[in-house]
Amino acid sequence: MRIAKSRFVSPDHNFWFGTFAVAISMFVFAYSARFGQVSILAYYGLWLPLIVIDYRRSLGNYMRYYWILAFAIFACMSVFWSQAFGISARASIQYFSHVVCALIAARTIDARTLTIGSLVGVSLVLVYSLLFGGYHYDPIDGEYSFVGAFASKNQLGFYASLGIYFAFVAIMALRERGVWLMLALASGLLSAYSLLASASATSIIATGATLAAMMCIGSTLFLRPRTRRLSMIVGILLAIAFVFVALNAGLLDALLGLFGKDTTLTGRTYLWSEGMAAAAQNPYFGVGYQAYWVQGFSEAERLWEEFYIATRSGFHFHNTYIAMYVELGAIGVALFSMVLLTVLFGHLKRLLTSRADLTSLIMFGLAVMLLIRSFFELDMVNPYSIGSFLLYYAAGLLVAARTADAAAPRQAALSQAVPQ
Repeated sequence: MRIAKSRFVSPDHNFWFGTFAVAISMFVFAYSARFGQVSILAYYGLWLPLIVIDYRRSLGNYMRYYWILAFAIFACMSVFWSQAFGISARASIQYFSHVVCALIAARTIDARTLTIGSLVGVSLVLVYSLLFGGYHYDPIDGEYSFVGAFASKNQLGFYASLGIYFAFVAIMALRERGVWLMLALASGLLSAYSLLASASATSIIATGATLAAMMCIGSTLFLRPRTRRLSMIVGILLAIAFVFVALNAGLLDALLGLFGKDTTLTGRTYLWSEGMAAAAQNPYFGVGYQAYWVQGFSEAERLWEEFYIATRSGFHFHNTYIAMYVELGAIGVALFSMVLLTVLFGHLKRLLTSRADLTSLIMFGLAVMLLIRSFFELDMVNPYSIGSFLLYYAAGLLVAARTADAAAPRQAALSQAVPQ
């Protein structure tokens, strides 16, 4: 019995495989620390074999991905100056291969398949956390919080945020019906409960801001491109004015107070200052990818002790840019920012200058969520994480869209040149 290649590599025919692959990948990203290397091998086993099935479809022309791969390549290069060679070598190779898997996914599954697969995956992740998870005491703020099967409430909150976001996309953007509508409703309710249980301020704020941005952009899609652009300019100006008024009226302190936070953000501002001081020692290239939080290194040990991290692992600077400044210097920050901002503004440009593009709308919303979280978490710079997978998936779709746009005039010219 022969199975057509399209069942695996064609976005028009591989819905069931793509849904399964995305769902299992999300579960692996959430719990690979619990299930170990077997789960990572399962993740690779879903995506890398597609190269063997159809390498042209799965890989394409990687010269178009130069801006996407630059950060991952620089992370690999950091082994040459890393203060922890072995850790940087292993982690950077893992990250690069993880990026490749995300780009393969971008070439082989479409945004609808990603949405449905994510709803299934998030549901599995959250059900597992509710069944086998627990609470964690935070000695910094003196409170217990539900962390599920994670080590941090912010990670549980991130998956819950994604569940709410993809449920919103499935219902409002894709207009799903039948069983997929029921899945979206169930996953959305489960995610909302988990988000509230986690009490993650970062996740709650990021979710609200992302949905607001989606509704604002979505409400302009029926307008002509020029009117959309004008609406966007007005919206940005109003948002800036609102933020200015809110800061001066003390609304920021009130918002932090709702989540039990103070102006130090539960010690994060001190942690950020320590990160900036550490980065100043190697401002251009950093200490090496993932070469700072290493057991036995004095500064890492000091901060673990100050923040009561008994396990001496799983801790970071709670800011993507400061963390990358420490590990990969100003060059690393610039290369990573290029990827994130190109994805954000690339999909936004498509929404403002062309016909309504649901794929770009979905990817833009993801980019907004990731951007907001990047100031407080490290979702996109670690291997085997859902944030980095979604970022590079969105980047791959942007390249594919630009390639299709560039090829369209040539195809039209060729069709006109063919004699009738």
